[in-house]
Amino acid sequence: MIAIIDYQMGNLRSVQKGFEKVGHEATITSDPRALAAADKVVLPGVGAFGDAMHELKRRELVEPIRQAVAAGKPFLGICLGLQLLFDVGYEGGRFEGLGIVPGEVVRFELPREYKVPHMGWNQLSMRQGCPLFEGLSEGVHCYFVHSYYVVPRDPAVIAAETSYPKPFCSAIWRDNLFATQFHPEKSQRDGLRMLKNFAELS
Repeated sequence: MIAIIDYQMGNLRSVQKGFEKVGHEATITSDPRALAAADKVVLPGVGAFGDAMHELKRRELVEPIRQAVAAGKPFLGICLGLQLLFDVGYEGGRFEGLGIVPGEVVRFELPREYKVPHMGWNQLSMRQGCPLFEGLSEGVHCYFVHSYYVVPRDPAVIAAETSYPKPFCSAIWRDNLFATQFHPEKSQRDGLRMLKNFAELS
């Protein structure tokens, strides 16, 4: 079973429909017991870092998330779900994250001609061998909408970079842990292929 974590801060149904389109059922849940029973776990998210961490704590989901990753279950973070995996975020203050991946989440500081949030389609420069990208050609375009990006302490976890205008980390991969700044469920054929690849991980 694929469990999509419900903490009232994500386009959950869009992610669920994405998995359904590639032939895999996914359950939306806020029950820690369901996360413990799941084979794979997805943490989506849209909104502010601090509010999201507050909701995860209020729903007693922080430890189940950490335990799922530590247990070796395939785990996918999407957009805010990527950012929450890190130590600290600075959206509207300083907020502690899940602390699963060392690093921080910072705001774009860009020349005036570049809009923040970064919104729309942009290209990925993908790390070879990442199972999430199996079957995809280099330079695929995916859909982004975000004002903050992650800065991993260890560059080895970077699975993809995107330029806006300088390169930033747009996906990570470490063992069973995958996460993307872009929205695979909104990225048409290539994004759906990523969801399929994740769903079929053993």
